[in-house]
Amino acid sequence: MPARILLDINIWVALLDEAHVHNHKALALMNRPRLRIATCPLIENGVLRVLNLPGYSAFGPAGFQAVRDKLEEICGRHDHEFWPDDVSLRSKSLVNWGRVLGHNQITDVYLLALAVAHSGCLATLDHRVALSTVPVAKEKHLLLL
Repeated sequence: MPARILLDINIWVALLDEAHVHNHKALALMNRPRLRIATCPLIENGVLRVLNLPGYSAFGPAGFQAVRDKLEEICGRHDHEFWPDDVSLRSKSLVNWGRVLGHNQITDVYLLALAVAHSGCLATLDHRVALSTVPVAKEKHLLLL
């Protein structure tokens, strides 16, 4: 059985925004047979935040309830599992801090570590995510679209 995939915020945004440049990639991922997905509080909060930024769309914020409902609908159509934020970046040897190049990588490092902890895979559009930041991460833990 394929690993459960933790969809990064950028995948969700591309999926929920039909005008997004990567909407087709997100849709192709969601149409994979036997797809098993995961979310966590950080992802769900991020999707709600990004799609409701005042300047995100020429049409204005998407609406908190509308985004929440769409998340619920998509999770309900797939084999979904909710992962609590149950790893800590304070844990010794969880992160190779020498490989973290800047503040903008912290969320990616955390999500990769969370996926590894749950024997899953982080799916992202961000090709700057480096496996080497989480020492126990293997290629199977990261899906770059």
